[in-house]
Amino acid sequence: MSQSNSLNKPVFYSSVVIIFFVTLLGAVIPDRIELFFKGIQAWINTSASWMYILSVAVSLIFSTFIMLSKYGNIRLGPDHSVPDYKFGSWIAMLFSAGMGIGLLFFGVAEPVMHFLAPPVGDPQSIEAAREAMNITFFHWGLHAWGVYALFALCLAYFSYRHKLPLLPRSIVYPIFGKKIFGPLGHMIDTFAVVGTMFGVATSLGFGITQVNAGLAYLTGLPQTPTIQFILIALITLAATVSVVLGLDGGIKKLSNLNMSIAIGLLLMVIIAGPTTLILNSFVQNVGTYLSGIVSKTFNLYSYDPKEEWIGGWTLLYWGWWVSWSPFVGMFIARISRGRTIRQFMTGVLFIPAGFTFLWMTAFGNTAINAILNEGAADFAAAVSTDVPVALFKFFELMPMSSLLSVIGVVLVTTFFITSSDSGSLVIDTLTSGGAAEPPVWQRIFWAVSEGLVAAVLLYAGGLGSLQTATITSAFPLMILILVAAYCLFKELREDYALKEAVSDRSSSIQYSRADVGWKEHLRSLVHYPSLDEVKTFMNEDVGPAMKAMASELGNNKIKTKVTFGDDSAHFSVLKKDAVDFVYSVVLREYATPDYIPGETETFYRAEVFLSQGGQHYNIFGYTREQIIGDILSQYEQHLQFLHLTNSELSE
Repeated sequence: MSQSNSLNKPVFYSSVVIIFFVTLLGAVIPDRIELFFKGIQAWINTSASWMYILSVAVSLIFSTFIMLSKYGNIRLGPDHSVPDYKFGSWIAMLFSAGMGIGLLFFGVAEPVMHFLAPPVGDPQSIEAAREAMNITFFHWGLHAWGVYALFALCLAYFSYRHKLPLLPRSIVYPIFGKKIFGPLGHMIDTFAVVGTMFGVATSLGFGITQVNAGLAYLTGLPQTPTIQFILIALITLAATVSVVLGLDGGIKKLSNLNMSIAIGLLLMVIIAGPTTLILNSFVQNVGTYLSGIVSKTFNLYSYDPKEEWIGGWTLLYWGWWVSWSPFVGMFIARISRGRTIRQFMTGVLFIPAGFTFLWMTAFGNTAINAILNEGAADFAAAVSTDVPVALFKFFELMPMSSLLSVIGVVLVTTFFITSSDSGSLVIDTLTSGGAAEPPVWQRIFWAVSEGLVAAVLLYAGGLGSLQTATITSAFPLMILILVAAYCLFKELREDYALKEAVSDRSSSIQYSRADVGWKEHLRSLVHYPSLDEVKTFMNEDVGPAMKAMASELGNNKIKTKVTFGDDSAHFSVLKKDAVDFVYSVVLREYATPDYIPGETETFYRAEVFLSQGGQHYNIFGYTREQIIGDILSQYEQHLQFLHLTNSELSE
């Protein structure tokens, strides 16, 4: 695809204009913009907090239900597809994009801040320590990943299963149909581009202060705007190189490196710190979290109002996770093709959350223990006054503090690079109409734009207002996510009905050949045909059989289509306002088993594919009548599926 053809002009140009305009306002009048959005956020805290809490709860409940239900076996792609990435690389990429940098920024600071100023109870008490870790787990646990998982699942399902573009617009296709390819779809995708850009730019701007703080701690480098601009430029350059190299060449390798360094740093803290306390606390923290997850999920402090606390913590996080869901969801969907829904949900929900819990325990409980039992009052004061430096002050409490600080700076930097290049890849995809490999110039443009937006707003003091605006944008996104959940459930019901109909197929043609003797039948079973043999079969038997079916259905005024490729033949029955029937025969190559003597290294099969993917059986050797019989058998099951679907809709 050429560069011009892979650019979605309405989304690209409208996004550029909005980003430029909002950045300009944030730079010129940051105080007014922040005041405006804080007014909106104050209204949300007082009047709409229940909707935030309920929506995130519904997202987690729905995600869990889908994972455990019969729909969990449905694959994100055709039935014959396999995952694009190995499990380890997959986990590393989704974790680096979705949560990595936050653990470094808040892993020490948040537990300590809750310990020093809990919403209920006495500060700096044993109960405050227990509640601090419970709150931290709550904010960084399953709820965040439930939002990400739901948005990502909707995107992956409609893209890979229904062949729609990998774009946010596709998740509302069951409601709006082909209207998503017009202004409505452009508006949804533009909103996702703007949210992703400002979310990543805000994170980059705030996080660069932590990198600067770490370098200042290690080398005495001053914390000045000039130094921070240089750091932004260097990180942006590295992110640009990574995104140009692509998902496999840059982002995957960097994500694997991130996870290796993060695991190494975590193990060093566990070993150098109070190991037994950390392990004991981890088990207890997880148990406390799970036992109280329902009450925490729906707790709005309505009987003892704490609007300022819940607005500054829980609602802030919920808004942040929702506002980041298009970015993280797009990226997770991009790397998850081929997995079943159950594999996907299990991986996205539990593995990153489990690592997060262990991380927060190692850093949080060690820090709280130092204040509670070792008299680290200066450390507590430092965390309260300067969050970016909290991680490095924490390392002072441990042996090899300088080495740990160096590793911390490196990890913060690499996590920022992966956040930036992942964001650039998502924006590239959004503005190129869902293209898997957007043009290089576009990748560079968006990667550089992220750095420029972060630098301008950091200099002008507009990052605070932009952060508030980003979180406020979660309000309409929550509605979109809930609508998407309805659309997903609706399509999953139909998809499962189709799978059930096909699995009930009773045709015995593929198992027996009544018109031939048993010796010839056996010979066909142990013969491994060559490419030429199968191509001849496709041309002389499959093609004419499909044409005969099309002709007969045409006589009955049923619209059909027959198409041929180099290694496939496709027969379709086109139905208005219903799912089309698709029967394809695809030539597939396999390695010849070692136990077959005298055969070539590879052989070929003529396998049947339906709209939902490969059916894993071979029709090579069928007569034309038998091929027609197999098509009829599958078509009969398809009609049964349509009947069941229409019956369910009429109930």
